[in-house]
Amino acid sequence: MNIEQQILEYFTHFHTHPEVSWKEVETTKKLAAIMTELGVKHHTFPDVTGLIAEIGEGPEVVAVRADIDALWQEVDGKLQANHSCGHDANMSMVLGALLYLKDETLTKRVRFIFQPAEEVGNGSLSMIERGAIDEVSHLYGVHLRPIEELPFGKVTPALHHGSGIFLRGKITGVDAHGARPHQGKNAIDVIAAIHQFVKSIYFSPFESYSAKLTHIQTGGDSLNIIPGSANFAMDVRSQSNDLMKELQQKIGEGLASIAKLHNVEITFEWTDYTPAAEVSETAMQIADAAIRTTLGDAATAAPVHTTGADDFHFYTIKKPELHAAMIGIGADLTPGLHHPNMSFNHKALDIGARVLANTLKAT
Repeated sequence: MNIEQQILEYFTHFHTHPEVSWKEVETTKKLAAIMTELGVKHHTFPDVTGLIAEIGEGPEVVAVRADIDALWQEVDGKLQANHSCGHDANMSMVLGALLYLKDETLTKRVRFIFQPAEEVGNGSLSMIERGAIDEVSHLYGVHLRPIEELPFGKVTPALHHGSGIFLRGKITGVDAHGARPHQGKNAIDVIAAIHQFVKSIYFSPFESYSAKLTHIQTGGDSLNIIPGSANFAMDVRSQSNDLMKELQQKIGEGLASIAKLHNVEITFEWTDYTPAAEVSETAMQIADAAIRTTLGDAATAAPVHTTGADDFHFYTIKKPELHAAMIGIGADLTPGLHHPNMSFNHKALDIGARVLANTLKAT
């Protein structure tokens, strides 16, 4: 079996065995089994999923990271774990890069970080705490891109992700009889006010941002009771970390005003923050040169600015001197990332593996 076929076999396994964030137990076992079979030094952790492997010798260390978790979503009417973000592909491309490099004479160490829980925005922090980027000078990530960003055959040396965060809130009002609405504090009225408010938040149109309600839970089975309480959540995004701070401040002020207007209590917390990209020019240039070497100038795309978020960028937030960039792989991916029926051209897997191998070798 050649390397391209082996990469596809890895992908098929991971695609058919998805596991959600922090529960990637069998995925970690499979990765460990692959490393054992290949004779690659590696270690896992007693308290968290994920794996770190290393090949080569020398004082210098460069690294590549793959995220390993799947999403929990409805697929054909059934709630299940599903690799609709392409982390099965990311793992397979990084394993492919290892296969391309493992028999080469390397003058540095190449570290492979298989990270859990990217989808909840903080799995990278668990790897940082466990020494994943200790001694590392350069770090690369890889991710398939939707067709509207990159078509099959095109590869970008840098993805500029935006910042993302969730707000989880609770409204505490007063229940009332359906015939006597004046006696209560209707949480649904408050939800409607919050929805309208977030639609009226404006910043400069030259920088992308968004805030939207993504979860509402209120009321019970009795349709003649006006619910006084509700739980809600928001997904908030911006293209920069500074704008994210402004968004959070404005949303907090707005919720306080709405609570006062409706005479209810609104409590909330911000969770699962993911920072915007801090891309290293040095790492981007190395990746750019590797793409041109591997595929030619025509296949090399400009850096891509995307509204999506990725906790890969915590690595540079926590270690500012780290040279990091995430490589984006065009794969004709449709209908889109996180769509339950996402699909892509599997030939992109070997392309990504070869680009990664050449990038790591050239660093």
